[in-house]
Amino acid sequence: MILKLIFIYNFFLGYFLTNEISWGKTGHRVVGEVASKYISKNTRTSLNEILGDQSLAYVSTYADEIKSDKTYFKYNVWHYANLNLNETYKSSYKNPKGDIVKAIKTSIKILKSKSSTKNEKQFYLKLLVHFVGDLHQPLHLGRKEDKGGNDISILWFGKKSNLHRLWDSDIIDSSKFSFTELSDNLPTISNEKRKKITSSSIDSWIQETHALTRKIYTELPENKNLGYRYSYENFEIIRCQLLKAGLRLAFILDDIFK
Repeated sequence: MILKLIFIYNFFLGYFLTNEISWGKTGHRVVGEVASKYISKNTRTSLNEILGDQSLAYVSTYADEIKSDKTYFKYNVWHYANLNLNETYKSSYKNPKGDIVKAIKTSIKILKSKSSTKNEKQFYLKLLVHFVGDLHQPLHLGRKEDKGGNDISILWFGKKSNLHRLWDSDIIDSSKFSFTELSDNLPTISNEKRKKITSSSIDSWIQETHALTRKIYTELPENKNLGYRYSYENFEIIRCQLLKAGLRLAFILDDIFK
């Protein structure tokens, strides 16, 4: 009986965390799929050596899947950074336990280190794929007082949800696209624009995403009863963010395995 209760607790804890604190599975898989289309041949070879037959899309949800395992609880704070609407990451309070910026930079450092084992590289590669995606979900840079929008209740087509979940998965899921369909139907982009997107720094990516965070908070309709109009006005933003995340992930991976 006790073991059964523990299983039920862990199942629902994992479900809650996965659905409340990250792009949904579809969004993360889109990021991985986009990155896989733009990585170099050398990077692809290195990834195959580390991941075997697992694709970037497949491993993109790993960081969410381990949340209910107490062995990995310390990594839960790596999924986000709390910022007030009027501040930058540089001026914000830094969680001593880490945040999404530390997550990405630590993962890159370990993947570049010649002393890292294959198991270490595999683990941190999976984290990196996920956290680059998280960095481009605006509510992962949300306010601390409402847990990045998790405490802001809304109605989505008449059903109870919250602002964070809305941007994680509700809008994407309403499109009814699979991750492959969505990744194949992202905005078209020129080589020049792609280079501009990937040439900037992680710090500038944060500023860019946080500008969207402010927009989401300040332009939320007062009645919070959302549906087709809100989706129409914001789905393009999500598509652009997924594309940028995938392109930048490919850029980071090419730099690591050059």
